[in-house]
Amino acid sequence: NMMASVETAAEHERILREIESTDTNCIGPTLRSVYDGQEHGLFMEKLDARIRNHDREIEKMCNHHFQGFVDSITELLKVRGEAQKLKSQVIDTNRRLQDDGKDLTSSMEELQQCRVQQRNIATTIDKLTHCLPVLEMYSRLQEQMRAKRYYPALRTLEQLEQTCLPRAGQYRFCSIMAENIPKLRIQIRDTAMTQLRDFLESIRKHSDKIGETAIKQAQLQRSLDSSVSTQPRVLMGRRGRKEAAAAMAAALGAGTDSGGQGGSPLSEQDSGILDVEDEEEDDDVRKLHPSIHPSIRFDLYFNYYRKQRRKQARLVLQPHSNMHETLEGYRRYFNQIVGFFVVEDHVLHTTQGLVNRAYVEELWELALSKIIAALRTHSSYCDNPDLVLDLKNLIVLFADTLQGYGFPVSQLFDMLLEMREQYGEILLKRWNITFRQVLDQDNYSPIPVSTEQEFKHYTSQFPLQDPELEKLPFPKKLPFSEFVPKVYCQLKEFIYACLKYSEDLHLSSTEVDDMIRKSTNLLLTRTLSHCLQYAIKKKNVGLAELVQVIINTTHLEQSCHFLEEFISNITNVPPDTANATKLYGTSTFKDARHAAEAEIYTSLNAKIDQFLQLADYDWMAAVQGGGTLDTSDYLIDLIAFLKSTFSVFTNLPGKVAQTACMSACKHISTSLMQLLLDPEVRQISMGALHQIHTDVKECESFARAGPVAGFQGDTLLLAFSDLRQVGLFQEVDPSLRWERLVLGSWEKRSRTSRRRDRTGRLRCVLLENTGCWAVCVCVCVCARAVFRLFFFLRKKRLAGKCVRA
Repeated sequence: NMMASVETAAEHERILREIESTDTNCIGPTLRSVYDGQEHGLFMEKLDARIRNHDREIEKMCNHHFQGFVDSITELLKVRGEAQKLKSQVIDTNRRLQDDGKDLTSSMEELQQCRVQQRNIATTIDKLTHCLPVLEMYSRLQEQMRAKRYYPALRTLEQLEQTCLPRAGQYRFCSIMAENIPKLRIQIRDTAMTQLRDFLESIRKHSDKIGETAIKQAQLQRSLDSSVSTQPRVLMGRRGRKEAAAAMAAALGAGTDSGGQGGSPLSEQDSGILDVEDEEEDDDVRKLHPSIHPSIRFDLYFNYYRKQRRKQARLVLQPHSNMHETLEGYRRYFNQIVGFFVVEDHVLHTTQGLVNRAYVEELWELALSKIIAALRTHSSYCDNPDLVLDLKNLIVLFADTLQGYGFPVSQLFDMLLEMREQYGEILLKRWNITFRQVLDQDNYSPIPVSTEQEFKHYTSQFPLQDPELEKLPFPKKLPFSEFVPKVYCQLKEFIYACLKYSEDLHLSSTEVDDMIRKSTNLLLTRTLSHCLQYAIKKKNVGLAELVQVIINTTHLEQSCHFLEEFISNITNVPPDTANATKLYGTSTFKDARHAAEAEIYTSLNAKIDQFLQLADYDWMAAVQGGGTLDTSDYLIDLIAFLKSTFSVFTNLPGKVAQTACMSACKHISTSLMQLLLDPEVRQISMGALHQIHTDVKECESFARAGPVAGFQGDTLLLAFSDLRQVGLFQEVDPSLRWERLVLGSWEKRSRTSRRRDRTGRLRCVLLENTGCWAVCVCVCVCARAVFRLFFFLRKKRLAGKCVRA
């Protein structure tokens, strides 16, 4: 209380001094301060005391100057008379002046009043000019704070503090605002970290939507550019960044539920994050978070943001275990990655210091390696070529989208080239099934054509070049079966499938042509070749089917140059280009045809063996007296079968039919010879020999009739030359029998020792059955010497003469 009373007394003393020393016109504020206080009664007492002191001083001064005062009064009395006259004159003059200047005074008062008003108005306008922006900006600041639009609030706060308040002057409301500015900044700083967490959570949730929107924009832009130029446009610069912000705004906006309840929990905050004032068009204003403002830029926010984004990157880059099952799994995976890096690119180009180029590039390199590893792993599980093709298109779109934001994607295109090998293998497996289905469903019969429309239908599917066939009237038959046009169309479909994968990989026409040709070669030499071998080696394939396979492969071989032209037309690369890969279709179809030919020979011999298994010779049969023997039933059936079979061979190439016929005759001859040389046959009667001789004559008759055209002379008869020796024992003259026996042996001198041994054993068996033991011994002992002599004479071109002699 003592201190308070002392302070009050000092304050009252100061006020009294101001009253004494201040002009009366400015005494109002001083008195106002008195009544604002609580001790105005005490002040009045002090004022009364001060007045009494001054009265005493005045009294002292008056006593000191009393004589002068008396003198002055005396003088005043003298001049009072004159003053009365002067007063009367002044009053009279004043009256006349007042009467004369009444109008002027009125005008001057009005003028003075107007000038005062004008000055007040100017002063008011000037003060309002500085105060109103402060009030408006502060009102905007409060509105932005209520709306949680912190970055615009920081901009407003900065302008208010640095520009508006200094211009407004020293007003009480300005002081209040200045005191609240640090508090508001601290409030924003305290909420920055919370909003940063919310923002990170928001972009994590909406990254797939952001990526989906960015990919759709890139796809739309690429489709628009493709109508103007074949070169892809790279989205760079100001327009690309605005599209990124638009994508983010659209994605974040899409996160709000349409139901009106429970929408995106961060929709209001995000509206402030991505807010752009109407008068602010610059991209730098499109900030993502208030913590990046210069006034609150701290390493804490930077480190936290980068750390959390790295964690999110690891989650985004981790694919789902069943991602490879559907294309949608890959699409979600790519959307999240694109959304993640679109946000990073946008932060990089719209902020300062939150992220830098080195950080983004390091993050992208890490992501790229994980993306490629994940795609290699999951794509290896895929066995559907359509899914692989869709995945390739999705990867291309993914790469083009990120390339538009400046990220290097060459490794992705390298991986796509690696996936092309896998795609080719999957295509080969699918076409293997397709080819097998075509081969299994084929009837292996020439295609009947009854109308011109049907003929054009097949010739449009397969390039048939046969003028003679075109001249024939309808109905007619095409030389090949349904297998040929279907296989040719499937070859073209395979080429189209390979071409689809090569699109949009930024490859030259030569590279695309080379890739297609190599894949087609694999299809021909591996897949189609194996399918043809499978069709040829099937158990139920008959000779007619094998003949048709040879005809089919012949036409397919002739169509290979049309495939060459087809590939050249779709790739715009001439087939005679240097280092161009050639198709191996000719060799493939040749090998298949040769395999079919060999199978024909094998099947024909197997069929002959089936007939020969029916042979049932009575080796001890007696000689029938008179008449001729009938040919064995099995041989009659066999020859009938061969005639019908060789009639089908008319459409085969001549050498194939001739070789098949010669092979069949040789096989018959060899098989009959084996029947004679069978170790289980101990004795052979002359009746059995007569039956064998009759069958051999029937075989020679068949060969002499020429079942297949093209043989010269009796070439086909040579197949039965060994069996002719059986007829020697039907001769009467034994010496002639011996001579012919020796000559028959020497006609086949070039055969192997095994054949000669069998022939020698045959001679022994035959002679033994005739009872000529001496002749048998003579043949066995002297055969070697006779053979040597005959060989020597034959070399001297005298063999014929010596024998006849």
